[in-house]
Amino acid sequence: MNPFQQLGDLKKMRDQAMAIQKELQAEQITVEKHGVRILISGDQKVLSLETNGKSDDDVKEAINEAVKKSQEVAAKKLASMQGGLAGLLGGNK
Repeated sequence: MNPFQQLGDLKKMRDQAMAIQKELQAEQITVEKHGVRILISGDQKVLSLETNGKSDDDVKEAINEAVKKSQEVAAKKLASMQGGLAGLLGGNK
């Protein structure tokens, strides 16, 4: 196995993931239910939140912080999976 080929493959996957993330940031989803209107991006960032026609920035910021923290927890769990980068490069065999 060629470790340089594997690094090239990793770069390609990283570039693809970044392109998908950029596309998700551009997506916008609006949901209206029970007097609440929320606009969220495809990468799970709350762009606006209105309750009964009034903006609620404090709630929006709290939701964004909660989503960010949940994503950090998920990233740590994924990073701790056995194999990881070392496994891809043949280091944990």
